[in-house]
Amino acid sequence: MPDQMRSYLDFEKPVAELESKIDELRTLAASGSDIGDEIARIEEKAGQALVDLYANLTPWQKTLVARHPQRPHFTDFVSALISEFTPLAGDRKFADDEALLGGFGRFRGESICVIGQEKGASTDSRIKHNFGMARPEGYRKAVRLMEMADRFGIPVLSLVDSAGAYPGIGAEERGQAEAIARSTDACLSLGVPNVAIITGEGMSGGAIAITTANRVLMMEHAIYSVISPEAASSILWRDGTKAQEAANSMKITAQDMLRFGVIDQILKEPPGGAHRDPAAMIASTGEAIAQAFNDLRNLDADAIRKQRRQKFLDIGRKLG
Repeated sequence: MPDQMRSYLDFEKPVAELESKIDELRTLAASGSDIGDEIARIEEKAGQALVDLYANLTPWQKTLVARHPQRPHFTDFVSALISEFTPLAGDRKFADDEALLGGFGRFRGESICVIGQEKGASTDSRIKHNFGMARPEGYRKAVRLMEMADRFGIPVLSLVDSAGAYPGIGAEERGQAEAIARSTDACLSLGVPNVAIITGEGMSGGAIAITTANRVLMMEHAIYSVISPEAASSILWRDGTKAQEAANSMKITAQDMLRFGVIDQILKEPPGGAHRDPAAMIASTGEAIAQAFNDLRNLDADAIRKQRRQKFLDIGRKLG
């Protein structure tokens, strides 16, 4: 990820004040002041404050962390984990969608198909990628890639981070719901293993369309839901300002999803969230991906489909 000035969330104010003090002391130390012990003491205090804060996040606070603009994105994971990556464009019907990217490459020496939403990391790139909200052509591109991967026996990896499918008039006119349904069906029909990682937001059918996988993993502070807290607030109370109350009631955290059997594993984030140490988060995610695919390695196509379908049929029937 490009070097950026650290962005603090509202609830991180105590940590922000400590780290601001550390920066001031480092400036003094650079001018010759002997204050190394004081800097170390405050660094330890700031580190512990961060650990304590993130150990007790509310669902709304986790929502804010999941949306943090400096969390690692699709392109960051691909750059670090996938070699020889060749992106493929277009749905062969209408256009190419920049919100949902995909292509083929190698993961630890073996062929892999990678698809996922890209939100963008700057104003220009966010506009280019439509903030990760895919149009129908994005999901039809995903179907095209999954069918190609299935044909050649290549496993599929999905990296999920989207506030939802794009709800614009043009998208609806071109069959947004149908495209999402076909993408979900394509996931279920794969005869090759597929693994999905929810890295930030996994919202609505726009996320489910590429998350219907043999193994669904979720980062510790990511969220996963059929609707955003803001939309739920508008529907339940006809008041979009009650998003925090909605989030706290919706069971959208990784811990909730694991308890309900919706996901298979939680990926622990560095202290302060994935945006604090993207390289470490990407590296640990790579290990989890390798293990997930290794667990599915010896299954034939029928067993893979059966395992995946049963996994989703079991959701709601068993509580952890």
